[in-house]
Amino acid sequence: MGKMVAVEFGCTVAVLFSLLIIGKADVYIVTIEGEPIISYQGGVDGFEATAVESDEKIDTTSESVTSYARHLESKHDMLLGMLFEEGSYQKLYSYQHLINGFAVHISHEQAETLMHAPGVKSVERDWKVKRLTTHTPQFLGLPTGVWPTGGGFDRAGEDIVIGFVDSGIYPHHPSFASPNIDPYGPVPKYRGKCEVDPDTKRNFCNGKIIGAHHFAKAAIAAGVFNPSIDFDSPMDGDGHGSHTAAIAAGNNGIPVRMRGHEFGKASGMAPRARIAVYKALYRLFGGFVADVVAAIDQAVYDGVDILSLSVGPNSPPATTKTTYLNPFDATLLSAVKAGVFVAQAAGNGGPFPKTLVSYSPWIASVAAAIDDRRYKNHLTLGNGKLLAGLGLSPSTHPNQTYTLVAANDVLLDSSVVKYSPSDCQKPEVLNKKLVQGNILLCGYSFNFVVGTASIKKVSETAKSLGAIGFVLVVENVSPGTKFDPVPVGVPGILITDVERSMDLIDYYNISTVRDWTGRVKSFKAIGSIGNGLTPILHKSAPQVAIFSARGPNIKDFSFQEADLLKPDILAPGSLIWAAWSPNGTDEPDYVGEGFAMISGTSMAAPHIAGIAALIKQKHPHWSPSAIKSALMTTSTTMDRAGRPLQAQQYSETQAIKFVSATPFDYGSGHVDPRAALDPGLIFDAGYQDYLGFLCTTPGINSNEIKKYTNSPCNYTMVRPSNFNSPSITVAHLVKSQTVTRRVTNVAQEETYVITTRMSPAVAIEASPRAMTLRPGASRKFSVTLTVRSVTGSYSFGEVMMKGSRGHKVRIPVVAMGYQR
Repeated sequence: MGKMVAVEFGCTVAVLFSLLIIGKADVYIVTIEGEPIISYQGGVDGFEATAVESDEKIDTTSESVTSYARHLESKHDMLLGMLFEEGSYQKLYSYQHLINGFAVHISHEQAETLMHAPGVKSVERDWKVKRLTTHTPQFLGLPTGVWPTGGGFDRAGEDIVIGFVDSGIYPHHPSFASPNIDPYGPVPKYRGKCEVDPDTKRNFCNGKIIGAHHFAKAAIAAGVFNPSIDFDSPMDGDGHGSHTAAIAAGNNGIPVRMRGHEFGKASGMAPRARIAVYKALYRLFGGFVADVVAAIDQAVYDGVDILSLSVGPNSPPATTKTTYLNPFDATLLSAVKAGVFVAQAAGNGGPFPKTLVSYSPWIASVAAAIDDRRYKNHLTLGNGKLLAGLGLSPSTHPNQTYTLVAANDVLLDSSVVKYSPSDCQKPEVLNKKLVQGNILLCGYSFNFVVGTASIKKVSETAKSLGAIGFVLVVENVSPGTKFDPVPVGVPGILITDVERSMDLIDYYNISTVRDWTGRVKSFKAIGSIGNGLTPILHKSAPQVAIFSARGPNIKDFSFQEADLLKPDILAPGSLIWAAWSPNGTDEPDYVGEGFAMISGTSMAAPHIAGIAALIKQKHPHWSPSAIKSALMTTSTTMDRAGRPLQAQQYSETQAIKFVSATPFDYGSGHVDPRAALDPGLIFDAGYQDYLGFLCTTPGINSNEIKKYTNSPCNYTMVRPSNFNSPSITVAHLVKSQTVTRRVTNVAQEETYVITTRMSPAVAIEASPRAMTLRPGASRKFSVTLTVRSVTGSYSFGEVMMKGSRGHKVRIPVVAMGYQR
């Protein structure tokens, strides 16, 4: 990007600055008057227009674009050079493509000066972002229902480039290997570069991986970047980035082997798609908006088709009250204007309301579902009791029981108690003679919750002491603790239910003979561990995961509710097997492994990015909103057993229970890739529609909109609820309100019959009740909502459009009545 200004504090510089008292420095994101490349329509002498129509790609190699980019950057440098002494600031990035501005490392006083400088539109202190942390292709019906229509898995996603703004990639993983037979050709539309590994001097790209950059200038300026663990390259030092890339576009049929067992074959959603890596997240501190914005800017400039973002802001920004105009969403609006489809993780703050970190109508915000695969195991005690638990492990020898020994009863000496030996992290404090050939009982302490202890280490302890297996006992559970099964090489089980744990402890204490000091004279408790390697497939799937962020959506950071439904869609995000980086430490149980099974809306977003690539491959000229519409209107609100979707929620005792799910949990529903390829109708929207949505949202200042979009306001939409989204939300319904929608036929001529339903507090009516659309034709329809009774809670419903050729188009309706 921009030329870096070296900061040299030699003697001469020190003398110059002895008079200036410079306060604490921070990174600031500054936007400047004047159009960025995406929206510059001419008007500056000597520079041709570079703007494109909505949803079109920019030719970034053209002379007009490169010369205008140089012009903007020189203006950034001139402004800084006029205001500040050389050496007193450090410019990190110049942004020219999607926004016109720069990131700079300066003091608070200098930031004040910038704020009042002519031509400066906004100065925003950088803030942190965080990561929103394989069987799914079968669960989603891809191998039989979707891939063959595009030429089989070996063609699924051909020539589509998916950009990942994440923690990098481990390029040597088989999920990212380039095929020997049928090698990849060039993709002329993509012009990203490939960095070279500074240690091995090897290129990060291989045909499958087509671009690799890393962005760390803001992290370095903030003093938190450590090249030895964060890697000063696109190398994944965390695991998260490799995992998300493999979910969307990993190769098909890669065996998932761990601890001597094969858990199945892993595949991405679009196994033939290309991967472009834009690393801006790091394992210890997450990342900074300045680096993330630079990564998004570069990805769009390079020509990616799809962006997958498993990242969200840690906290609201300081300077904008409007959720849709934080630098993140504002940059993504320009990305969508450039024709890039954006999938973003909805956030992991569930199951509580208003926890989303993805707000805007131009983004596909993805919630996380549990799919149909569950791993269960059991411990059989000598008294005949069967205790259920979790453990991805082989069983102990069939028809044989083993003695149970508790870690606290096999200490080498009493002085080791200070090491909290019961969590079995240190084999050297336990007596091998007493453990060998037995099952070791360990306690699940708070150390496991915070990550300083791991189940992987327990299994290593058991193995090194010659134990037959281990049992990890949860005696008290802090609210919200989520237990995931972890693959281990020895028989092992985690008893998560406190009552079952008490059964085990009571049986152990009754069976174990002790002397008057409490020392064990003889161990008499016995047991055996079952086989936990085979998953049970549940008909109750999908269900909304407990951690998945929930609506309602908010329009500002004082949590005012928005007239826009979020999340948009539900996709698998719980216990997902995918590639891992062997040097990744994000999950203590998977350190050094090639695969990991982890959960988060981080895992759900790349499922949607990969499926979007399949739609883009079939319909190359569709806009990002058309792709999003196809995904949403064809999704399902039923589970495998044909019942309405359920959502995990906490009960009064903090145990997990299931409740009926609503659009605030799943948006339009769970993704159905087969149906999304052929939606019948789409709800299309372009840049002017997004602008209208912003301009008609009450409480947003039109100057603020102009500041971020460089466009004057247009109020013809009248209300934000009229924005042409494949969902209808009226957060504050007074008496009666009519909203309009426009559908476009993307199939053959078809007649659609429109039906509606809504919970009783709000009446709903659609007009017309039927319409016939020719191929490519668009028609408007209206939906009128009327308050019947004021209940103080939201009412949910839907508009269903059934086509004469079999297409079904469904959109959710959400409203809260305030006055009859």
